[in-house]
Amino acid sequence: MKFGIGQPASRVEDQRFLTGKGSYVDDIALPGILIGHALRSPVAHARITALDVAEARALPGVHAVYTHAETAHLGPVTFRMPLKQTDGSDLATVLLPRLADGVVRYVGQPVAWIVAETRDIARDAAELIEVDYDDLPVMVTPEAALAPGAPALHEGAPGNLAYDWDVGDAAATEAAFAGATHIARVSVVNQRVVVNPMEPRGILVRYLPETESWEAWTGNQGAHSARDNLARGLGVPSDKVRCHTPDVGGGFGMKLMDHPEYPLAALAAKDTGRPVKWVGDRSESFLADAQGRDLASEAEGAFDAQGRLLALRVSSISNLGAYYSSSGPGVHTLFSAPLLGGMYDVPVFHHRVRGVLTNTTPTDAYRGAGRPEVIHVTEQVMEAAVAVTGIDGAELRRRNLIRPAQIPYRTHGGFLFDSADPEANLDRTLAAIDYTGFPARRAESASRGKLRGISVSYYFERTGGGPNENATILVNTDGSVDTAVGTQSTGQGHETAWAQIVHEKLGLPFGSIRLAAGDSDRLPLGGGTGGSRSLIMASRVFILAAEDVIAQGLERAADRLEAAPADIAFSAEEGGVFRIAGTDRTVSLLELAADEAIFGQGRVGDSTSTFPNGCHAAEVEVDPETGHTAYLRHVVTDDFGVIVNPLLAAGQVHGGIAQGAGQVLGEAAVWDPETGQPLAGSFMDYAMPRAADLPMFETGFNEVPSTTNPLGVKGCGEAGSVGALPALALAVQNALASAGVTLARPPYTPQAIWTALQGAA
Repeated sequence: MKFGIGQPASRVEDQRFLTGKGSYVDDIALPGILIGHALRSPVAHARITALDVAEARALPGVHAVYTHAETAHLGPVTFRMPLKQTDGSDLATVLLPRLADGVVRYVGQPVAWIVAETRDIARDAAELIEVDYDDLPVMVTPEAALAPGAPALHEGAPGNLAYDWDVGDAAATEAAFAGATHIARVSVVNQRVVVNPMEPRGILVRYLPETESWEAWTGNQGAHSARDNLARGLGVPSDKVRCHTPDVGGGFGMKLMDHPEYPLAALAAKDTGRPVKWVGDRSESFLADAQGRDLASEAEGAFDAQGRLLALRVSSISNLGAYYSSSGPGVHTLFSAPLLGGMYDVPVFHHRVRGVLTNTTPTDAYRGAGRPEVIHVTEQVMEAAVAVTGIDGAELRRRNLIRPAQIPYRTHGGFLFDSADPEANLDRTLAAIDYTGFPARRAESASRGKLRGISVSYYFERTGGGPNENATILVNTDGSVDTAVGTQSTGQGHETAWAQIVHEKLGLPFGSIRLAAGDSDRLPLGGGTGGSRSLIMASRVFILAAEDVIAQGLERAADRLEAAPADIAFSAEEGGVFRIAGTDRTVSLLELAADEAIFGQGRVGDSTSTFPNGCHAAEVEVDPETGHTAYLRHVVTDDFGVIVNPLLAAGQVHGGIAQGAGQVLGEAAVWDPETGQPLAGSFMDYAMPRAADLPMFETGFNEVPSTTNPLGVKGCGEAGSVGALPALALAVQNALASAGVTLARPPYTPQAIWTALQGAA
């Protein structure tokens, strides 16, 4: 089918986006909108000894000014996952209030909330608020926070330790190390990064007094999660909140999470009787959006004489920031720590993770949600083993990869791999990058005074996400088709992919299939988009909804054709036609819907995991004179199961690689250790990757269908970042190693590389 599953259909939403007709939160207008604005702490840690908002409240055009005294009844931002410490105890109690409750603990924490006629008036009012801060000690690194005698940021977290958690078998791991021929050791840093979606966070909300409810529009990764977060903050049942998610300009996990501003805007809408809009500016994004990564690991691998992995042992420290974000403590524990070892045949491992509280912005899931970090750790161990065993990096990985004959394979982390062919992915990638020809290319670079490096790395990730999902398909009397689902596009191309699935199953014209914007009242439940779950879950419920449509159509066709349903077959390939078997008597689905619309529903309440995996190879050239890294090539072979749209899948891989590359080459959130002031608070000093920094990525697919869902698909949205991070980092390290230089801590900026090379010289 021209627009069916497997076809590289162009994105139907691009026409809207490229002509400026997208509808984002800041594009939505309601009569009488007021503007919300947060006064944020300019200091990292202090006791608020005085807070005077009288002048701000008196400013013409100001409708309300809130402090913690007026908002203490709002529910705090909390972590709500079933995570227990190793000893079985609960995590330390750490709650982020909507407005500071007498103490501020990071630069950017909201202290007061202003609602005014215009943004300028709101900002002028913020300037009139008088706050006295009594400075307290600042700790921006886990090392400082865990140091003996360090002051506690929270009474409920002695020693600034939020949790001490582990996974694996410590005793068996120790025994494996005792019998190892080779032990590879490495320190791995996954530094803090700022999420920086193109569209900042925002909300528009109004109060409806007749129903004592709220209606909100927010740039979120799921209308239902946005509804539930807002209701929880307001302390009302979920049915008192309706959330819409219009077009969303990037999310990357951060926009799925709760943040302080949303219930503040809703409270103000009720109190003022007018709609309230808040859209953060870029400076606020740097200060106040939940940030990503920030994991430091000490890792070891035990190998036998042939280079086979016997065990992995890792101790990690996760910097959670000053408070828990919605999922923050789960990122480096439940979400990712069990993935240690990747797609390698690891008999046993032990991974200890400690969560630490510091005077920095809270951290949470960022594209990959801990999986890039743990695969980076795994691949750094594999590369360290190259040095101690003397085995080539590609060959070492080949010896340790799980083989198809071992499938189904249960990992020591508890995952059941149902389908995979890792060696085929490795072979394709090695051939594509001409791995055997690298020595000649390195020699040519050396002749020009340059350092050339290459890497090969293998990743896997777990995708699937939350269990509940719903979809509807409405075939209208005019032939148009309206669909809705509880996932949310933040740039992935859902309008196109979901239309392809519906077209494939019903045979209806691709151009007639429309996807409704997110609306929590349209469907009873929805899981949103996160954990690369959308394709897996949406395809399941759309197939069920299509089957419902076909079943209803069959009943009508039986009446129309005057035949028994058992004698009638449905053909999507013929354009959605019901035919009496062995005859030319037919009626189309559209003809049947012309009399009365047909409404189909699909719902699932269980989670199904998939395990995308693949091989990345990167090649770079470093200029010792300037420290600049030329990113020459990046080749990847991905196993995403059945590909619904190869064009969209390649685009997702491209975006993921770019984010991984940004982390390796330039991005880093940095604070002054004495004051806690952010030192990278804008694009002037935070190095986002530009198009000129990146090569044309070379992507390929090896479709090994998953057995856990009807279409055989595997999630692909985050995979690029999971594999790219270790691949590019190892390529740069390989280049520097040729000059006898070790530089373990990213980002590998020109200054860092030049300084390291000068030190070696």
